[in-house]
Amino acid sequence: MNKSLLSPADIGFLVGLKAEASLLRQFFPGSPVAISGATREGAQKGAARLIASGVPSVVSFGLAAGLDPALRPGTILVPDAVVKDGKLYPCSPTVRRRLGADGSSGVVAGALLHSDVVVLTAEEKQRLAMESGCCALDMESGFLAAAAQAVKRPFGVLRVVCDPADRTLPPAAGIALSPDGGLGAGALMSSLLRNPLQIGSLIRLGSDASRARHAMQRFLEVKASALSS
Repeated sequence: MNKSLLSPADIGFLVGLKAEASLLRQFFPGSPVAISGATREGAQKGAARLIASGVPSVVSFGLAAGLDPALRPGTILVPDAVVKDGKLYPCSPTVRRRLGADGSSGVVAGALLHSDVVVLTAEEKQRLAMESGCCALDMESGFLAAAAQAVKRPFGVLRVVCDPADRTLPPAAGIALSPDGGLGAGALMSSLLRNPLQIGSLIRLGSDASRARHAMQRFLEVKASALSS
């Protein structure tokens, strides 16, 4: 059985997807989890709920898109800062250490870029990387960082790279999620009917996502084992 990494309700998490929340609850069973559904409104509301819950610290958790070409699917990220709208939000050193940024676990630091929209093309990732200097991006961390800083709440980020910098995602990837963080089957099928040629790209994306989830699970299992020994 997996050991809990932190005591119940010691930390709150903001995620984009139901699958990310399910993985978290194996290791943080007593912690509040807010699911954004990978939408701007959902991320804002989820961040506000976590702050209002009064948990001592908050963390953005889940998948990320690579901006640095060296980061392949499955790379674990514990960023030292989040960039949103040109503003830098430093992550709490204490929270980062608790998440695995201890210098020996092989995680990648650097800055994480917040995006309000799904970034689909390799060209756009390259542009964002050059403009921001960030190594990866997601759609939740910026809102959580801003909300936490406003009330001086310690925050951190634990993410895993899914789609690498050189991967262009199929159009369905931008519309296939439901607001509750699950799969929007209707939108996915409609997109596939309009453009069946994207099936191959979706299969590759699914493979990347599976690799990323397995890497995160292994990381959390090793971390839990180390803390319980």
